[in-house]
Amino acid sequence: MYVDKGYNYAYSGGIKVSQRIICGVKSYAEIGEIIESYGAKKIMVVCGNSASRLGVGRYIESLDVPHVYFRGFSPNPQYEDIVPAVEQFKREKCDLLIAIGGGSAMDVAKCIKLYAPMDASVNYLEQEAKQSDIPLLAIPTTAGTGSESTRFSVIYYKGEKQSVRHDCIVPDVAILLPEVLYSLPLYQKKCTVLDALCQAIESYWSVYSTCESRALAKEAIELIVENVEEYVFGEVTETVAKNIMLGSCLAGQAINVTATTAPHAMSYKLTTLYGLPHGHSVGISLPRVWRYMLSHGEKCTDKRGYVFICEMFAEIAKAMGKNCATEAIEWYESLLLRMGIVGPVPRDREAELMLLAGSVNVERLTNNPIALDYDALYTLYGEILRYED
Repeated sequence: MYVDKGYNYAYSGGIKVSQRIICGVKSYAEIGEIIESYGAKKIMVVCGNSASRLGVGRYIESLDVPHVYFRGFSPNPQYEDIVPAVEQFKREKCDLLIAIGGGSAMDVAKCIKLYAPMDASVNYLEQEAKQSDIPLLAIPTTAGTGSESTRFSVIYYKGEKQSVRHDCIVPDVAILLPEVLYSLPLYQKKCTVLDALCQAIESYWSVYSTCESRALAKEAIELIVENVEEYVFGEVTETVAKNIMLGSCLAGQAINVTATTAPHAMSYKLTTLYGLPHGHSVGISLPRVWRYMLSHGEKCTDKRGYVFICEMFAEIAKAMGKNCATEAIEWYESLLLRMGIVGPVPRDREAELMLLAGSVNVERLTNNPIALDYDALYTLYGEILRYED
């Protein structure tokens, strides 16, 4: 059995989007009907090499629909990866995209959709993004990024992170396959589920949160927290995997409204400087930021006031099954400890703290309800970095 729902949700700008969510074991069996409904003649599948070993990969191979593959992208997709992908999509006269994989495959497919109608003689990043009606199906093989339900894509150009965003790149259909989570490596499970949980929590306290986004975030938090113990430390049953998949997807929908906040902003340099996966980096950043915000109400930037923010913290704790924010943070920190998710040991502590504190994207910090300046970031990173054991 699987869930088939249509979701309508609004971004912070008030724009509404419709997305069909299909969740269940072997729910990829819907793909043929979906392709037919769009009248697609040729498909481009954006995926890694492992997709062919999955049931969904074998199913696509069995379809009587012409298809080509694009696999030439790195784990952190480069602009230079995207250009040949767009060229291939147009050269092959494809008219529908299917992304299978983690966040990277989603990022690439979204950029193909956005850039295919553009002028190929001009750098795509320099052109105005416009509506693209190329259908996009997203099939995540992890549960963490929520990228199957967001209008965001991340690529790198000349070593710099580029945040690509447009309403039209929200996948039209997200197909969630619980069975892909059964055999994920344990560390990957830990990092991706932390990413999803952090996204939901950050969305809840964001200055751009709405009643609608908080409802999505609340459901995501509940689903993840109620199932994370079995998912990471026990047996991954179909029910557990399905709930983690749905929780991740809902967290993606929530950050579509609000975007992420300080823990995500702080995570990026931790990832590049120490080679930590994104979920690991954001996972160790969140409790430090949350504790700081509990004791610095005088720095509140949310127009709704600090009393409102404290109410949000209490509601997050309740969704986590805890009595107060402090108890929720303590539970979260114990989860990290049991997972073995800890901060890195610096080589040159002072120099690296200065580098980290100066690296945070200021735009990301405007979403945070409590202001963080250089000194605050320096202190928070100092709590994250470990000393030699």
